[in-house]
Amino acid sequence: MEKIKVAVVGTGFIGPAHIEALRRNPNIEVAALCEVNEELAKAKAAQLGIEKAMVFEDMLKDSSIKAVHICTPNFLHYAQSKAVLEAGKHVVCEKPLATKIDEAEELVALAKKTGLVNAVHFNLRYYPMVRQMKTMRESGELGDIYTIMGSYLQDWLFLQTDYNWRLEPDKSGDSRAIADIGSHLLDLTEYVTGLKVTEVMADFSTVHKTRLKPLKAIETYSGKMLKESDYEEVPINTEDHATVMLRFDNGNKGSVTVSQVNAGRKNRLNIEIAGSKSNFEWCSEKPNELWIGKRETANQHLMKDPSLFTPEAAKLIGFPGGHNEGFPDTSKQMFKEVYAAIGEGKQPDNPSYPTFEDGYRELLICERIIESHKKQAWVKI
Repeated sequence: MEKIKVAVVGTGFIGPAHIEALRRNPNIEVAALCEVNEELAKAKAAQLGIEKAMVFEDMLKDSSIKAVHICTPNFLHYAQSKAVLEAGKHVVCEKPLATKIDEAEELVALAKKTGLVNAVHFNLRYYPMVRQMKTMRESGELGDIYTIMGSYLQDWLFLQTDYNWRLEPDKSGDSRAIADIGSHLLDLTEYVTGLKVTEVMADFSTVHKTRLKPLKAIETYSGKMLKESDYEEVPINTEDHATVMLRFDNGNKGSVTVSQVNAGRKNRLNIEIAGSKSNFEWCSEKPNELWIGKRETANQHLMKDPSLFTPEAAKLIGFPGGHNEGFPDTSKQMFKEVYAAIGEGKQPDNPSYPTFEDGYRELLICERIIESHKKQAWVKI
């Protein structure tokens, strides 16, 4: 089997996560690592066991590299994805696809023109139970959807001394909590339910009006603490917390809450979908379990087991029932589908994985949510 050679750009929290997941698929070789300069690239490549250490521009010229994963800060996604497509390489981009709507539109058009495989890393779709909910809804087990309630709660920015580049709008964009984790929740909501959000009403709050920015670099989720003299106080202009009311194209309604300042909530996405036949509740911190609510019979508790799942969902399961799977497995399963397309050399007509068009969709919803907060009014998508 000839392996597909891949380059990964960026080595923060998510870059190594991509590398680990790629290596778990047998037809893929992580052949190159790119960073902002050659010295850092060499250090990270040696640490991660990758043969080639390169800067981005040199990687684009390497004809052996067939696909590129963009795992850099948000403000680089547009320019780097565009350059990769123009170099004739397939691309997997972290979300958000861009920080501006017109940039995302351009990338969608360019990807379509080239015919190259393009994907956005909405990996939370790839929990087996998420696809199970989707296929159960498609078969009518949920019934007509009455309402949807979702939340995504974290605590990694709970303290005033917690700091990351995502707090800086010039690097992350005008929204933080909604763009960073709310985009996953909203993408998952539309994916599972098959509904489209048509209007939003949003309210943001910034708990820490100023934060203490470290004068030396700290990696995301590192938990490292510095001395008082190692910080400078800076103003914060993006949201720590947001609540959004939603209207859907079936005429019914829902709401989502996202927060990065909820103590004890490490990475908790929860969604509850109320239908005319059943109620589904799923939590990412208990990803192998689904609660199914009933009115006239006993409630049900479904555990992940390929023998009990629909064929579409069972494809995402790598181990037998009782053997738990989690966050690292979502990227592995997503990349399996993406690289099946790369093996064919072009974007399928109806991809099973999230594409640049899905990235544009979430950026559009995010922009309308920001507009709604500023206007304190309902805004159409």
